[in-house]
Amino acid sequence: MNSLDKAIQLCGGLSNLAEKIGASSARIGNWRVRGVPVEHCLAIERATACKVTRKDLRPYDWQNIWPELATTGEPHEHS
Repeated sequence: MNSLDKAIQLCGGLSNLAEKIGASSARIGNWRVRGVPVEHCLAIERATACKVTRKDLRPYDWQNIWPELATTGEPHEHS
């Protein structure tokens, strides 16, 4: 199972994740093929209580986008 599918499952389904992050179900479905856009990764991380992290969603480029995560090794908690 990929990270996006794990997030969908943790949130109780595609429509629930969509509602939690303010995106349409169709758009999230498209991310299965194209990857999760940077601007939605933190929302997914929050919606899953950090069970799916930005690192999980963007394994190949997270360190370029969020270099602060490389120094801590863990996702930052946000309020």
